[in-house]
Order: sequence, then C-alpha cells, then structure tokens
Amino acid sequence: MEAKKILLAEDNAHDIELTLTAMEEYRLANDVQVVRDGAEALDYLYRRGAFAGRPDGHPLLVLLDLKMPKVDGIEVLRQVKSDPELKVIPVVVVTSSREEQDVVRGYQLGANAYVVKPVDFDEFVEGVRQLNLFWVLMNEPPPGAVTR
Repeated sequence: MEAKKILLAEDNAHDIELTLTAMEEYRLANDVQVVRDGAEALDYLYRRGAFAGRPDGHPLLVLLDLKMPKVDGIEVLRQVKSDPELKVIPVVVVTSSREEQDVVRGYQLGANAYVVKPVDFDEFVEGVRQLNLFWVLMNEPPPGAVTR
C-alpha cells in the first residue's frame, strides 16, 4: 500500500495517542505529521519555520482540532480554505465541542466534515477508523496530495 500523508493538528497528548494507535491498528495511514497548535499547522501547510524544508505536496487529509493554543482551529480552517492552493485539501474538524456556533462556523468556513470526539475509547478508535476509511481509502485526493 502506498503511503498516505495526514496532518493531525491536535494539542491533547491522549487524543494524539488514541488517533495514532487507531491508524496503526487499521494500517490506514503510515505517514502522519502531528502538530500541537494552530501556528505549527499553518507552518506545515505553508512550508515555513521548522517545516521550510519539507518535501513538496500537501497532506491527503487534515484532521483539525478547534481548541488549540497559539492559533485556534477556526483560524487555521479560515486560512486554509481561503488559500487558492490549499483550499482543495479536505479538512475534517475533530473536536470535543458540540457548540452550535462552532459547528456552524466550521461549515461556513469550508470544513468537509465536523466530528465530535467520543468519550469512550472504543468509540473513539472506531470513529478514527471510519474517518480514515472514507477520506484516505475511498476518497479521490486532490491534485498535489502526497500519496506515496
């Protein structure tokens, strides 16, 4: 299977571990870049700062938490979806917020999906599996996505 590049923007160490465990268990993505705040996410996507030398290409998928330090997920989403080159990257908001204003704002800014993190471990792992089955294995990626 060819490598699938996913950007995971998440500040909660436990949620990072659960997500990576689920991806490994189901062999859904073997190239996950983890960033722990919105500023790092933007640096990765724009190839600047610590990521200035990263290879060309965009992730196949961005899994984006909303409540992150430095730059929140809403601002990351706004910048990604307003950039002519980046806006084709699927962005799935994966967050603990069920607040209607967050859901509405996420979709208004162009989120491809909005998923509320389950509290139960098995439900969380299954949710990650389902997300990845669709976005990584079934969805046709945009031009420029790193798939090898």
